[in-house]
Amino acid sequence: MDSAIIISAILNGLLLGGIYTLVSCGLTLIYGVLHIINFAHGSFLMLAMFGVYYLLTIGHVDPYLSIFILVPVMYLTGYLLFKWLIGKLSSGRDENILLITLGISIFIENLALMFFKGDSRTIAVAYSDQMVEIGPTLIPLTKLISFACAMLLCSGLGLFIKYTDTGKSIRAVAKEKMGARLVGLDVDKIYAISFGIGLATLGAAACLLMPIFYVSPTIGHVFILVAFTVVVLGGMGSFLGALVGGLIVGLTESFGGLYLGESLGQIGISVIFILILLLRPVGLFGASK
Repeated sequence: MDSAIIISAILNGLLLGGIYTLVSCGLTLIYGVLHIINFAHGSFLMLAMFGVYYLLTIGHVDPYLSIFILVPVMYLTGYLLFKWLIGKLSSGRDENILLITLGISIFIENLALMFFKGDSRTIAVAYSDQMVEIGPTLIPLTKLISFACAMLLCSGLGLFIKYTDTGKSIRAVAKEKMGARLVGLDVDKIYAISFGIGLATLGAAACLLMPIFYVSPTIGHVFILVAFTVVVLGGMGSFLGALVGGLIVGLTESFGGLYLGESLGQIGISVIFILILLLRPVGLFGASK
């Protein structure tokens, strides 16, 4: 096979993997603090992607500028949803949160099918067709912008969690909930903040995905599989694992599409998911208990 094709597959895989990392960071954060999987993760991403679509088609807002609207909107949605619904209904039980987020996912998807029907939608901007030459291959400008923004946002989130007071409180609650309560931290508020940040990352990811992807009411199924795989591969609760896992999954999908065809390209993701569960359930960067 031509080396230019191989290089193109590698670059496309890495660029796609960068966005997968951003999608998975929110899931990693929510698991790391609440120790539960948010089954509505894909559904909220789908809603955010529709938000980008309508901001462009109705409000003429560039998809990359939509990030300044959708990130705070998604954060407030997540914060209020956990504070006034999930937190109150769960009664502090993790299994209740799992069932609630699953119910929210089903509700959102059916509501989207009712309002948006089953059609797929794409967007086009003035620079959609622009290409950038990297070595022997051409890469769409939109993919490069999305990758760069995703890496910048992931780095910013990591620095926020590591150095800010709120970030330190989040890490304290994730490490030892009871100890955090004893030193005066409002654990319920930290839970709501973490859930809000998790959804805010989806708002950002939606803005970076729409210029290179499509949206439909069922698109969440595609990304929830990818996000679960990235989180499990990298290690539950590990941001570094999310980065490495996202890039590996992006490369796997790219080469799967190259050798097996676009319709079968994601088979490799399912294979990785099964293998990591069988061979190393804690993931690449997860710590064994």
